[in-house]
Amino acid sequence: MDLLNTLVDKGLRRELPTREEALAVLATSDDDLLDVVAAAGKVRRQWFGRRVKLNYLVNLKSGLCPEDCSYCSQRLGSKAGILKYTWLKPDEASKAAAAGVAGGAKRVCLVASGRGPTDRDVDRVTKTIEAIKEQNEGVEVCACLGLLSDGQADRLRSAGADAYNHNLNTSEETYGAITTTHTYADRVETVQQAQAAGLSACSGLIAGMGESDKDLVDVVFALRDLDPDSVPVNFLIPFEGTPLAKEWNLTPQRCLRILAMVRFVCPDVEVRLAGGREVHLRSMQPLALHLVNSIFLGDYLTSEGQAGQADLDMIADAGFEVEGQGTTTLPRHRADALSGGGCGSQGAAEASGATGCGSHGGGGCGSHEASGGGCGPCGGHGEPEPATVADAGQSVPAGAARTDLVAVRRRGAGTDLAPNA
Repeated sequence: MDLLNTLVDKGLRRELPTREEALAVLATSDDDLLDVVAAAGKVRRQWFGRRVKLNYLVNLKSGLCPEDCSYCSQRLGSKAGILKYTWLKPDEASKAAAAGVAGGAKRVCLVASGRGPTDRDVDRVTKTIEAIKEQNEGVEVCACLGLLSDGQADRLRSAGADAYNHNLNTSEETYGAITTTHTYADRVETVQQAQAAGLSACSGLIAGMGESDKDLVDVVFALRDLDPDSVPVNFLIPFEGTPLAKEWNLTPQRCLRILAMVRFVCPDVEVRLAGGREVHLRSMQPLALHLVNSIFLGDYLTSEGQAGQADLDMIADAGFEVEGQGTTTLPRHRADALSGGGCGSQGAAEASGATGCGSHGGGGCGSHEASGGGCGPCGGHGEPEPATVADAGQSVPAGAARTDLVAVRRRGAGTDLAPNA
């Protein structure tokens, strides 16, 4: 297919595809799906080899959020039966983080619900970062605390934070349809504040609200313009008790096309498979490893993922390897730009075919969205053709609610039960 040959050539040169080419990827048929995955996989391997970076979420404060993001189980007015608790103490958070690191996670993502942190909240998080760094040598820490005020990004960086996550979620044109308590511009400004403070910026999107292909392409191109080091791709988990509980619009095939499009538009960026992968990709998750180079290990913020050991088995069975602590995630040109030219491990160069070094890789955590929520405008169109998915021998129409796939987190941070890592 000429389209795929063109996109591979551009991806290997770090050349941006056109919007028309990105839209064409989303419009490819299921018959061409494996060709699309194989093409995007060539670009992924050029820059990241067969390495998979593991990230682990710690929900520092669950629920009780004053924002009205329609996708989120922690939103104002949510009736989802999630865990609700206020700030974990630094030692509690550090203990939770250690479980993820022991499971192979290279990065710990510290997330707190809310519009944004107060200065007192930043004090809490800086103590938590220091505790985690002290007990887990070499671990990367990403903070995800909402909208930042002046100086807060600098304080987090001084405390040892490596990255900051704040997702754009959907296109600017449709953002107001999912959230009214803050703006798209607010989110862009926070990402830029993190970058200005020297933090590795992580910003991504949510798919699955019936958004148009144009919306998906618009937000990915907007992310490319912001130039984060990491782009998490979340797929909505329609929690009962949220406004979007009935939005079941994704098939595994559409999820793979979305991931391929993101890889072609962001060829040398850490693309992370985030919330909703178990729900929407299901048995096709291993194919996504040919497109992304990063995943979350174990559970999310308010929803449960598959067993941590199952994640590790999936990576090994698919012929990939977990990225080690001594390996730099990003290719050399990105790592050098982030670290100011400092050189670290050469493992990335040897593994990816593109030289790579730097003090730390790009990444971040998946904000509220990695809880299994997602965001996008209601309406528009998703997968146009009717399809079915197998469910215990029954035929279930695509778009039908699969509540059997949604499990609210009842273990790990904020509970007395062992975490899933």
